[in-house]
Amino acid sequence: MPREANTRAASGAGSIRQRPDGRWEARVTVGNDPGTGKPIRRSIYGDTQKEVLTAMRDVLKAVDDGLYIEPTRLTLAQWLDIWQSDYLLSQKYGTVKTYKAQIATHIKPALGAVKLSKLTPHLVQGFYNDLLANGRTVPKRDKHGKIIKKKGVMVTETAPLNAKTVRNVHGVLTKALSQAVKLGYIARNPCDMVDLPRVEKAHIMPLTDEQVKAYLSAADSDNDYGDILKVILFTGLREAEATGLTWDCVDFKKGTVTVCKQLQKRPAEAGGFQFAALKNDKTRILRPAPFVMDMLRAVRSKQAQRRLQAGDLWQDWIDPAKQYAACRLVFTNVLGDHLHPQRLYAHHKKIAAKAGAPDARVHDLRHTFAVLSLQNGDDVKTVQENLGHATAAFTLDVYGHVSERMKEDSAARMQGYFENLKKA
Repeated sequence: MPREANTRAASGAGSIRQRPDGRWEARVTVGNDPGTGKPIRRSIYGDTQKEVLTAMRDVLKAVDDGLYIEPTRLTLAQWLDIWQSDYLLSQKYGTVKTYKAQIATHIKPALGAVKLSKLTPHLVQGFYNDLLANGRTVPKRDKHGKIIKKKGVMVTETAPLNAKTVRNVHGVLTKALSQAVKLGYIARNPCDMVDLPRVEKAHIMPLTDEQVKAYLSAADSDNDYGDILKVILFTGLREAEATGLTWDCVDFKKGTVTVCKQLQKRPAEAGGFQFAALKNDKTRILRPAPFVMDMLRAVRSKQAQRRLQAGDLWQDWIDPAKQYAACRLVFTNVLGDHLHPQRLYAHHKKIAAKAGAPDARVHDLRHTFAVLSLQNGDDVKTVQENLGHATAAFTLDVYGHVSERMKEDSAARMQGYFENLKKA
């Protein structure tokens, strides 16, 4: 039953009630009509009383600070600027960078001039449909695949954007407009009423046994990046976790590797590369195979030798943020600096090509580790924990085809047991 809440804003500037549909509504005075002098009141909607109360207080603060913008005059571009400035402060650097890129590349050019109050589900749906058909710009090529140029300038054309990227754009726009709903700028989020494209399940490409053998052989010949690539292959570490691994996290006595941080790129003014929290903020302790620990011992010996050879030129890379100032990297270049992702990728591609897997990504080494683990008897929960996935369900979804093969092997083993039982 609809009811009036006891909560009221200071000086009677706002009130909250529950609507017949079960949602909550706050009525807020945001100013006075310059012609009549009568109060201008706005409605704020939300699913809970607490949500609406918080949004109401934010609006009233904006009014008091002289920062309130009448919703009918606020465009999507203006709101996105406000959202990026005020509501992404708690997000990770990489997340913010991705959001800003999606906004600048896709959302603002198409919908930036539209007023929030005029942004309908139909407009948003049309935007997504257009992205699917013409969402990216590519070089135009002739029938022989050669890039076409006119007066020395490359000719471009539009091409489809994949469904996953469209969904990512949708995620950013949804978050931004959800905050606008909380603040009362719009009553409903138009993104909640659109149809999204279906994303085809990504096809993982683990290396075959023959390719693994060839990859290891080629990696042995790469004195700069071979070590880290082999460790990624047999631990399942993410690239940034491997480049950010420090010696204090390697315990040779216990035979463990603690994964608690990663190395991420930051703006130059912030010091460039820095240590950052893990993808899911959850530390995990790995117990690699003994031969992997032997690899790490060899890396330590090589690093000590390089340090002696470099002399005064050796300089341990130190986290600019000073959060892990005492930590020393496991994988470095010949002078102690961190390894760069672009160079790691380039070295991997050369090694992968020699192994007969030219299309393999660095991340496919992680997939290979997962598949090998499952095929050699590890349960899904163990693989999940080693990889640092949030849930075992996610691991099972990614590597479910391997699990099916394991089921067949299990059935064959049971069949063998039954037949041997009959013979006994």
